[in-house]
Amino acid sequence: MNSTAKLKKKYHFIKYQKLIIVSILIGFLSALLAIILKRMTEHYETILLTKADNYWFLFFLFPLLGLSIIYFLRRYLFQKKENKGIREIFETTTQRRNSLPVYKIPSHFINGFITVIFGGSTGIEVSTVVATATIGSIAQEKENLFNRHKTELICAGVAAGITALFFSPFAGILFAWEVISKRVNTVFLLVCGIASSVAVLMLHLLDEKPLFVVPLHGWNGYALPYFILLGMLVGMHSVYLTKCVLFFKKRFAKIKKHSNRILIGTAILGISMLLLPQLYGEGYHAIKENILMANHTLLTASVAVTFLGIILLKPIVTSVTLASGGDGGVFAPSIFIGAFIGLLLAVFLNTFFNAGVIPLNFMILGMGAMLSASINAPFTALFLTCGIINNYSLFIPILLTCLVAKYTAQQLYPYTVYTYSPNAKL
Repeated sequence: MNSTAKLKKKYHFIKYQKLIIVSILIGFLSALLAIILKRMTEHYETILLTKADNYWFLFFLFPLLGLSIIYFLRRYLFQKKENKGIREIFETTTQRRNSLPVYKIPSHFINGFITVIFGGSTGIEVSTVVATATIGSIAQEKENLFNRHKTELICAGVAAGITALFFSPFAGILFAWEVISKRVNTVFLLVCGIASSVAVLMLHLLDEKPLFVVPLHGWNGYALPYFILLGMLVGMHSVYLTKCVLFFKKRFAKIKKHSNRILIGTAILGISMLLLPQLYGEGYHAIKENILMANHTLLTASVAVTFLGIILLKPIVTSVTLASGGDGGVFAPSIFIGAFIGLLLAVFLNTFFNAGVIPLNFMILGMGAMLSASINAPFTALFLTCGIINNYSLFIPILLTCLVAKYTAQQLYPYTVYTYSPNAKL
């Protein structure tokens, strides 16, 4: 072996050795950030929602406080720059010179936390994704050996963050591939695999539990046509969600005074949550309540009106939250909306067609299908859904509904909130 080959071999050995070490560090920091943000948000959201249930005016006061605090933090602490969500990662990975600045970690962490606990109808997932992506970006900047691997290290942070939030390393790696990277190579698999594995270890060490405890009892083959119907309905509704987000962001951008955006946003959020408290925050509290009684739910007029109100209003309040300055994205809203569409469809089918389907199963399928259609990532949605219930018995039905939902949405509208171009038509 000549000297050039020896040097090349040594270079690759050192590079991969350092990649392994930095991946462990990224995985640890990203998982720790995600777990802390998740625990803090769940704790304080529950406290404030209980207060608002007892004093109706708090449904207006809390969003006003949350959006105002975020505005002043951005103006005086975070360089007067609004968070763009996943788009920030795209801008960084497509241009080598760009990087995610360090302040993006506290910016997304704090703003995502404040948005949700004060009733903003979104979730902490996108805030976590950008914050953990920034950890990967910073790691890349610290070592010249990693100049060609910025995207991979950013994906490592993203994969670890998603793993920690949803208890699924497969969902973390697949999200990094389907949404962020769009390509796979040896370095991608190495760093994302290590970072996600470290995140799983952190989940066990800190005794984290799956998001939902769901008593599933299998599924029936005769329900396959109904699964396809659910996928199609959810795919259509995901287009409504996407267009709502884009529409309200455009309209609010035309309001010059930010104080007016906050006041209008507060009014819409307050009225909506006063009518339907299930819309408060990311809405996981409402999903947990319905999981317990899903199989015993009867289709009464009040149930139908409530579910339809939730399904139609959630995209609007999510869009208004984001347009008026809140931090977050469509991850949690998609899971929330999908659960209620699935439950309503199952109860409707059982009531009017004696279909004999299992409503709880349809809730779970709806979660995955709506997320799949909203972000065009069916395999991420598949493993994420199985992860949040810590159960793979619905693997095939979830896969089917995720694929049907995605392709239905794509046929109706080729963009998501991540891929939309300002030149495209709404």
